[in-house]
Amino acid sequence: MLTPSIQKNDKKAKWLIGIFSVVVFVAVTFLSKFTLEVELPFDKHIFALINALLNTGVAILLVFAIIAIKNKKYQLHKNLMLTALTLSVLFLVTYIAHHLFAGEARFGDVNFDGQVDAAEAAAVGNLRPFYLILLTTHIILAATSLPFILFTAYRGLTGEYEDHKRKGRTMWKIWFYVAATGPLVYMMIKPYYH
Repeated sequence: MLTPSIQKNDKKAKWLIGIFSVVVFVAVTFLSKFTLEVELPFDKHIFALINALLNTGVAILLVFAIIAIKNKKYQLHKNLMLTALTLSVLFLVTYIAHHLFAGEARFGDVNFDGQVDAAEAAAVGNLRPFYLILLTTHIILAATSLPFILFTAYRGLTGEYEDHKRKGRTMWKIWFYVAATGPLVYMMIKPYYH
């Protein structure tokens, strides 16, 4: 086992994780309602592509991290998980940037008027309900899992490995689902970017 990286202080950790989680939730929720009308010297949807690549990277790191821990390669596991956390923070930045500069796209909106009329919905058929279910579960789990992921990481960094392991079994699956569905959501919505 590794020696603890940080000193245990649950009260401080709960406050910091709570504040960070609320700030991220409010920023993502609030800023997604606004679009900046700024002409960028590059394709504004590059941020969405970066989001998908970051999510793919996180999903891959999570798989390698679970393999590392099963092989008792604790330092490698720690490094992979901290890298996944770092990529997730970068994801949040580019996610906010994409929504600020590009606004929202609607699945099936082929004429880019911001609405999906009956003809457009019929054209995509059963793919639209599948997309909406995928997107909804992705968003809900992404929005609600952040403090739990951070607290699980905190338990690992303070050397509370049994608690970290117990929490990690569930949080890994949720985090992996969010990371793996992100690129799929991107691929499905990409044709409707304007």
